[in-house]
Order: sequence, then C-alpha cells, then structure tokens
Amino acid sequence: MARIVLASWGSYGDLFPYLAIAIELRARGHEAVLCTCPYYQGIVEQEGFTFRPLRPDVRPDDTALLARIMDPQRGSEVIIRELIVASLRQTHDDIAAAADGADFLLSHPITFAAPLVAESRGLPWMASVLAPLSLFSLHDFPALPNAPRIVGITRAVPWAARALMALARRITRSWVTPVVALRAELGLPPAGDPLYEGQFSPHGNLALFSAVLGVAQPDWPARTVVTGFPFYNRALAMPAELTAFLDAGEPPIVFTLGSAAVNAAGAFFSESAKAAVALGRRAVLLVGPNPANLPRDLPGTVLAVPGAPHDQLFPRASVVVHQAGVGTTGQAMRSGRPELIVPHAHDQPDNAFRVQQLGAARVLYPKRYTAARVAAELRALLDDARYAAAAGDVGRRVRAEQGASAAADAILGVLNSGPAKKGA
Repeated sequence: MARIVLASWGSYGDLFPYLAIAIELRARGHEAVLCTCPYYQGIVEQEGFTFRPLRPDVRPDDTALLARIMDPQRGSEVIIRELIVASLRQTHDDIAAAADGADFLLSHPITFAAPLVAESRGLPWMASVLAPLSLFSLHDFPALPNAPRIVGITRAVPWAARALMALARRITRSWVTPVVALRAELGLPPAGDPLYEGQFSPHGNLALFSAVLGVAQPDWPARTVVTGFPFYNRALAMPAELTAFLDAGEPPIVFTLGSAAVNAAGAFFSESAKAAVALGRRAVLLVGPNPANLPRDLPGTVLAVPGAPHDQLFPRASVVVHQAGVGTTGQAMRSGRPELIVPHAHDQPDNAFRVQQLGAARVLYPKRYTAARVAAELRALLDDARYAAAAGDVGRRVRAEQGASAAADAILGVLNSGPAKKGA
C-alpha cells in the first residue's frame, strides 16, 4: 500500500477533483492524504481521509476577499502574489509535514511549494491542472481573464499569440520571484517559471478536465494525460423543498455562481429572478450562504436555496446559468443541458469560450448582466434546438469519461516505475 499525498488549495472546485481521485486510490488499496485549506477539514475527514492543513488559511465565505479575488483584472495577482507566494515558506512547511512517510506527491497548479518538497526528498511526483488555461498553449491559445475578447485574434494570428504570451510572462514574473529564490536556497536546479513550464513534473502531468474541453497540443509538457473530469458528488444532499419544486412542474432554469463567485454575487440573483419572471419560466437560484444574495418577494415560480448537488440538479434543468468555474463547468457539461455562462475571472473566460465553441452555450459578461439581456440570451438558448442538441452530445461524451480512474492509473503508473524516495 502506498501513501499518496494530494495537495490542493482554493474553492470547492479545487478540492473535489482530488477527493474523487483519493476515493479511487483508496478503492485500489492505497492511502490518500489530503493537504488542503483548513476550511475543508470536516469534509475530508467525513470521507475517512487523513487531513493535513495547508496555509494560507483562507475561507471561501470571506466576502471582502472574494470580491478582490474575482476581479478580472487583478484577481489572479491577489491569489498568487498576496496569498500563495506571501505564505510560501509556511506552505512549504505544511506540505513537507504532510509528506512525511509519503511515497508520492500530487501538486495543484498553485501549490508552488509541492514540487520543491518532492524534488528535495526524491519523491516521485506529478503535477496537475484543472483547466486548459493552465497549460498556456500557443496552439490552443486561451481567453485570458483581463482580455477575453481578443482570443479570436490570438488564435488567428500566431505572432499576436506569441507577443501576448511574452507580455503575460513579463507581467507575472515578479509574482513568483520568491518561489525561484526558495528553489535556489534549497539547492535545487532551475526549473523555469513556476506559473508556466516550472510547475510541471518530468514524471508526468494530469490534465484533470474533459478532452471535450481541451485536447493535447504540441507545446504541452511531456507525459501529460487528459483524464476527464474527476467528479466528486457527495458534498451536499438535495433539499426536500427543491425536490418537491422540481417534481411540481417543467424543468426550471438554474442559476448558480459556484462556491467562490457566489460570495461576490452583486445583483446576479435579483436580475436572474427578474429574467425568469419576464420569460414566464420556473427558476432555481442557488444563492449560497450570504443572506444578502436572497432577492425579496420571489414569486412561487422561483425557488431560492443555499445550495444543491449539481450532479442531481443540473440534469433536471432547462438551462444552467453559471460562472464557468471549472468544477461547475464540468457538471454543467455532464448534465447535457444548454448553458448561459457568466465568467468572472481566472480560468472562467477561457472555460466559457470553449463551451461556447462547442455550440452548447452562450456567454454574457457580468457587467452586462441585466434582466433584459439575460432574458434575451435565455430565449435564444431555449428557442434554438441546436443548443440542446450540441449540449446533449457534450453530455454523452463527458459522461463516458472516467476521470478519477484515469488519474489513478497515471499516478500508480509513475509510482510503480518512478525513482525510489530518499526518505522523509
């Protein structure tokens, strides 16, 4: 039996794929250790896994911080420079403690200390990414959060893609200078920019998303495996009132902002309710834990609940309206329902662009999210059968993948053939 440490940091969308992989590894007789935010200790231990805390300790219900994190211009810098890199040495200590006695380590895209721990100890390790954006391919150029609408130019004009990539590297280089410095201090050889090529492992890398969303490119890191989404579906129970509502009428439009953007919702839910009423459609609002998100005087055709299991709710929707966090995107794609995507920051504009390109979605940015525009977009999705057909095809393809199993296969393949660890 191997002891395998999975490090992750962020929202539920950053935790759930690793829980799914941990469950698969346990089913194959191995011990999985989750090293992640203290906020998630309860859910990790409820699943029967060993939990190890990972700093910085940030709560996803910190509304002031979430508003800054979800800013499309500065949100990524807030996460990387102000949170992760500012706590780099504590993060290193936490991962090092979690790795005591470990046989293998899996890193997350922004657990920059994980490769340093693995290399210092001679541990076999793999890197993982959750969305195509993290692979920064010039051949499949992403929609960047601060300039999403120029993706058509960068995909059509190769020199524009190269220029924008060079600019992005220059802008972000100072964010991760402390990571490069710590690597040198530990006596490790240079490995490239930690946000780009430096995050990947020579042993292998996991692209924890569907091949429907992104396929391997010539400039991806060597030994990268596209696994499919590793779905974890045991976090929430279906509220009884929601089941009764679903059973009582036609499939509703479902509005959600996931587990992070929901804490910076603004007028999203009130405008959503108005749009549903204008269309004469039933709707479900997943408003999260913040009471300020609950619109007043909702009609009987609109139900608001704090949360619900996406795997059970989305297939019963007529349209899924969401923020394009990769976890929510995966569940929406899997459901086979048309999508109206309202991307905020980080990988969300790129995820939205990719689903739109599949013909399964329309995209509306938050600054334009008014009831009238939402109603018009939803009407287009509901009235044009091509969206439902494309979404149904996407759903069938995503459901055929076995993301957690493929990820476990790759991990155990490296573990069984990789170098022996030097010791903890």
